[in-house]
Amino acid sequence: MALMIASAIITVVCCLAAGRSVPWQGRQSVIVMAIAMIGMVVAADDPRVSLLAGVVLLPSAMLGTAGLRGATSVRACCHRALGSLVMAVCAFAGVAHGAGAGTEVMSGHGGHLGADAVAGVATVGVVLLLAWTVADRFRPHPQGTAARLLAVESWAMTAGVVVMWAAH
Repeated sequence: MALMIASAIITVVCCLAAGRSVPWQGRQSVIVMAIAMIGMVVAADDPRVSLLAGVVLLPSAMLGTAGLRGATSVRACCHRALGSLVMAVCAFAGVAHGAGAGTEVMSGHGGHLGADAVAGVATVGVVLLLAWTVADRFRPHPQGTAARLLAVESWAMTAGVVVMWAAH
């Protein structure tokens, strides 16, 4: 779970170091994701923390894209919002399985249909997030320090979400 904490810290540092190239919507989204991820690692056995993280991540994802129509940073902010939504679903999947996102849980004979459905949605979300992250690297990007920081932020956030998904 050290990977989740490391990815959360790298994401926040890169996002904040990129400065004004990330609007406040994107910065709040990254900070909320990092706090939620670290909180779920620290309190891995408490499903209430996962539930709280999921409940906080949903409005953060919506706020992360508010008022950005036509802005150059809209693509990156939508990517962050998708990351927040996938994290929220992973957190809810951890609650549905009866554990925090940081512990592995073996489901009994047959499992629970509701938990499996949430886990399925989380899996689809992770695949979409990975596909977006990979596809975005094939697009032409502006050069410079801020662009490199945002590329690292994107990959670190995606890696953290993938580790979180694998842990639930």
